[in-house]
Amino acid sequence: MTDVAPPSDVSYPADGFALFPDRSIVAMRVNGELKDLAATVERTDDVEPVAVSSPDGLDILRHSTAHVLAQAVQRIRPQANLGIGPPITDGFYYDFGVDEAFTPDDLKAITKEMQRIIREGQRFTRREVSDADARVELVDEPFKLELIDLKGGTAAGGEAAEGAAVEVGAGGLTIYDNVDREGQTVWKDLCRGPHVPNTRMIGNGWALQRVAGAYWRGSEKNPQLQRIYGTAWPTKDELRAYQARLEEAAKRDHRKLGKELDLFSFPEEIGPGLSVFHPKGGIIRYEIERYMRERLLANGYEVVNTPHITKGDLFMTSGHLQWYAEGMYPPMQLDEVVDDAGNVTRQGQDYYLKPMNCPFHNLIFRSRGRSYRELPLRLSEFGSVYRYEKSGTLAGLTRVRGMTQDDTHIYVTEDQVEGELVHSLKFVLETLRDYGLNDFYLELSTKEPGNAKFLGDDALWESATETLRRVAEGSGLELVPDPGGAAFYGPKISVQARDAIGRTWQMSTIQLDFNQPERFELEYTGSDGEKHRPIMIHRALFGSIERFFAILLEHYAGAFPVWLAPVQVVGIPVAEEYADHLQGVIDRLKAAGVRAEVDRSDDRMQKKIRTHTAQKIPFQLIAGEQDRDAGAVSFRFRDGSQQNAVPMEEAVDRILAAIRGKALIDTAEDFA
Repeated sequence: MTDVAPPSDVSYPADGFALFPDRSIVAMRVNGELKDLAATVERTDDVEPVAVSSPDGLDILRHSTAHVLAQAVQRIRPQANLGIGPPITDGFYYDFGVDEAFTPDDLKAITKEMQRIIREGQRFTRREVSDADARVELVDEPFKLELIDLKGGTAAGGEAAEGAAVEVGAGGLTIYDNVDREGQTVWKDLCRGPHVPNTRMIGNGWALQRVAGAYWRGSEKNPQLQRIYGTAWPTKDELRAYQARLEEAAKRDHRKLGKELDLFSFPEEIGPGLSVFHPKGGIIRYEIERYMRERLLANGYEVVNTPHITKGDLFMTSGHLQWYAEGMYPPMQLDEVVDDAGNVTRQGQDYYLKPMNCPFHNLIFRSRGRSYRELPLRLSEFGSVYRYEKSGTLAGLTRVRGMTQDDTHIYVTEDQVEGELVHSLKFVLETLRDYGLNDFYLELSTKEPGNAKFLGDDALWESATETLRRVAEGSGLELVPDPGGAAFYGPKISVQARDAIGRTWQMSTIQLDFNQPERFELEYTGSDGEKHRPIMIHRALFGSIERFFAILLEHYAGAFPVWLAPVQVVGIPVAEEYADHLQGVIDRLKAAGVRAEVDRSDDRMQKKIRTHTAQKIPFQLIAGEQDRDAGAVSFRFRDGSQQNAVPMEEAVDRILAAIRGKALIDTAEDFA
């Protein structure tokens, strides 16, 4: 039973308004199920308040704001058809079928109408309806009728499926009426709820953000709708703080920085989602990969290499053609043989660009007999893979069609599983910290019961999940459940990293797989002389090099630690006569492997400083007459601070130490 005592004058059954009169409580959890505050509870129920500041409370606030948005749109455009309107991370959206696209002026008008609806204090009231009655009430809403027929939107994909789930799902249908102060229903929507008690509780901590196109239920075969995005927070101050974070994120956008710093591009001649790295971006990528390879070899990993293309039979064996075909490029039919008369004497075969490296590594394991003495066997590859992502989902380097994965597949005995998982997680966290990421939590992705997507025996899944749970909890990091988020072949741990401005990125994944060893008939000879099936662990530290590059670029806002900076040192002479003095220092640094150069352009010294500061170079070495006479240089740092008259020998040693220590040097104080 709840530890919040009900008022003494309330008799049971009592509704949640009486139990939780505090305005910060927007809903309640009754026996584990989220419900409106107006729901009836029994004395024996376990009832907990849901505060607006909690994750569930924020979702409820945002979902309710989405309803207000939809009502406002239909007040302004009565012919607009309603799609779906779910809460999402940090906000909400609602999809509409309209004849004309929304304009910025429309958003202003919709905002004003939403403000009026919120001030009206309309109550959200829930009622259950039959499928037949819902069809009658929503006869003018074709998208809602389709959801009723789908009962949960199971045909939808990704974000669209999640949005459909907030409207219809397992069990009966419910409609939420918006009721005015006179008790009249002024608007309604098909919805599972819950919602805040009334519109006034939404307050003023919300804003509409943008309009985008979105295909109905995520399919290009369906009509394109207009999607309005918004955000909602418990208070105006929290909204402003969020908007400030968005402004900072915009400054750090890797696509913007990539262009400004000349790191990479997406030439139209190559195609969407296919990047090229320019020399400065290429050297950063090289350093990322070089250090990773050092770590792999030092930790018992073996390097392999596999082709970019293969016969389709390989992906039929692995299961990818059955479960991942939509994410693969279409096949190429090759190897057809035609005789001189034009007759086909041998049919061609389907070849595919690979979306995954794991099937190839299975073939390497299977290429000869294996002994338990070889296990754990850790096969690692920087392998290029290709995935046919929909054009609307592409997002710079974070969502591409061609990528390089730092892919490792580890083959272990049953007794080695837990120890190897501990080893892999420790390896991942230590390596990410070396790249400058330090704030982590873990996510445990598990099987959704009854979903045919997930292959294999339930008992194996349960055992594997519990093993991952023990390892994750043993790390001491926060563990967040992700039900239904597992890969089709097994559960996984994901390392979630927070960047410099508090955003969360999914980084490394560690996945257990007991299906592919079975499908590929992998075996090893055990200490008992018998054949046994290994267990397979998928481990990707970066996910992809491209995405990791983008994350680091945004984390550091382009001002990389010295070891990753494309140009680490630039010499700027006060006048040309001091350039040779600087060249001597630069040559010594270059001989030690430092990326260094002297700017001998015709630009004035101050312009050179501005140019290289904009390029976020860690060390600018400046020399004039006093520096030359003293055999010294002066340091200028990214923030404009300086250290003057540093002897040349000391300057070289300190720069090399900063590179070895993977230091982030932005100020003179950092270099003290």
